Amino acid sequence: MKGHHFHRQLDRQEGRPGSRNLLISIGLNGGITLVQVVGGIVSGSLALISDALHNFSDTVAILLSYLAIRMSKKPSNLKKTFGYKRVEILTALFNGVVLIGISLYLFFEAWERLHNHRPVRGGLMLWVAVTGLLANLVAVLLLRKDSRSSLNVKAAYLHLLGDTLSSAGVIGGALLILFFNITWVDPLLTVVIGIFILRETWTVIRDTVNILMEASPQDLDLEAIRNQLEEHPLVDNVHHVHAWQLSDQQVHFECHADLKENLPLSRADEVRLELEELLTHRYRIHHVTIQVEFGVCGKKDMIYGN
Repeated sequence: MKGHHFHRQLDRQEGRPGSRNLLISIGLNGGITLVQVVGGIVSGSLALISDALHNFSDTVAILLSYLAIRMSKKPSNLKKTFGYKRVEILTALFNGVVLIGISLYLFFEAWERLHNHRPVRGGLMLWVAVTGLLANLVAVLLLRKDSRSSLNVKAAYLHLLGDTLSSAGVIGGALLILFFNITWVDPLLTVVIGIFILRETWTVIRDTVNILMEASPQDLDLEAIRNQLEEHPLVDNVHHVHAWQLSDQQVHFECHADLKENLPLSRADEVRLELEELLTHRYRIHHVTIQVEFGVCGKKDMIYGN
């Protein structure tokens, strides 16, 4: 019971990212998209139309993030005993792949703009870009905090951050077009924005793939954990260790603990609870499964593969 109580405490302390800020961001981004489409057509700015397409794809991505958070809160059932928390990870991976596609598209557009110059109404382009920048900044600030605790929200946050940089680039391009008629800076800024998005997206994709592959969390030293468990006076050996993440916030751990003595079941259960308390309090592991035994396993390797 203590372990279950601590798990609930962990969930309350860490919390789940709020969906209200995502909804506000969806509204802001959708509005920006409409303004940029109209502004791009009227001003003749390909940069604004490209940014509108970028914003539209990001609106869809943020909507998926919102739906994933709602779905992840659904309770477990007989078919989904772990619940729906992995939906957030799948969505984060999808958003990361979309971000890569957007970056490649931006590179292509930059190449096209370098070779095909078109007249642009710099003044209108500037005002539309400023409006987009302000709205994107509000959305970025809304999601900044939650992006530190959720890969799903982080992917949406990166979408919006890319939009913000893109809007800033369009503003810079509009100013140079308006006052100096320098058009080549626009595609250059586009390439810089694309490189930034790729760099940030790589961390999201790497982390989501590791979670889906059930890799051990990077901040867990399994050797140190095993040694600490074996310091218990009644534990002879800890083996068949597995650690993985159900989501970016929930860590699972299981192992076999071979006892030094053939203890009564009640005392062996006390040892198990003591080991679980150590793992939950010191390493903040949410779900612990320890198989207590006495001289049962023939192989006692720390990592045992099938």
